[in-house]
Amino acid sequence: AIVKMGLKETFFISHGSPTLSIDETLPARHFLQSFREKVFSQRPSSILVISAHWETAHPTVNALSATTLDTIYDFYGFPKPMYKLKYPAPGAPQLAMRVKEALMSSGFKRVDEDKKRGLDHGAWVPLMLMYPEADIPVCQLSIQTDRDATHHYNLGKALAPLKDDGVLIIGSGSATHNLRALRQSNDGSVASWALEFDTWLKESLLNGRYEDVNQYEEKAPNGKVAHPRPEHFYPLHVAMGAAGENAKAELIHHSWSLNALSYASYKFTTAV
Repeated sequence: AIVKMGLKETFFISHGSPTLSIDETLPARHFLQSFREKVFSQRPSSILVISAHWETAHPTVNALSATTLDTIYDFYGFPKPMYKLKYPAPGAPQLAMRVKEALMSSGFKRVDEDKKRGLDHGAWVPLMLMYPEADIPVCQLSIQTDRDATHHYNLGKALAPLKDDGVLIIGSGSATHNLRALRQSNDGSVASWALEFDTWLKESLLNGRYEDVNQYEEKAPNGKVAHPRPEHFYPLHVAMGAAGENAKAELIHHSWSLNALSYASYKFTTAV
């Protein structure tokens, strides 16, 4: 008999700029490439990604039985080689249905299915580095930017049982995400507002103050500056919710680029 190993961990990955896919100078790229070796060696049965780059009115899963999901190039004006990259992972239609069932049985009244959409760069860029063989089935779940962080935390809570069947739940966003504030800084300096928000987030997570993180617009310094729109932050709330209330958070990578873009990434381990 095959023994299925349940997972205790969920992850939030800051995926930063799409150039992460080709730029060897980014420390976050090397962190993701060493993910299996240094952070998480268990092989998941399938992967559920909550990406900042899929916003819908209602929670939606991409339910494709495709043997190879399309690679979506949802970015503009980047170097040409990036548009040739492929991440030919198989779809995970059974996982999509289980996500839908888990959400609906937890009181989410409507969950949609998308039968066409492949993987956006919030999913394929980190996965290309973490699981380059592209042999693990992948499903995406959308975010709802007109809802609050608690809605996304509750999405995560509903998804928690999937971990028992070896599903790896990854929120892919960015710890800070104000694109207007980005600039080349040769001295590696970091904008004070970004540093303050990023530090507040780290201290809140490491001390288990998840309710504060759900209320970040009121509680965090510079919350609206760090996230003028919330779409890059909500994937963290899903990963956090899926780990459960007494989960332990750990900072697994930290680096900065462009003066204000944090690559802080976190592991959440479910309390036994």
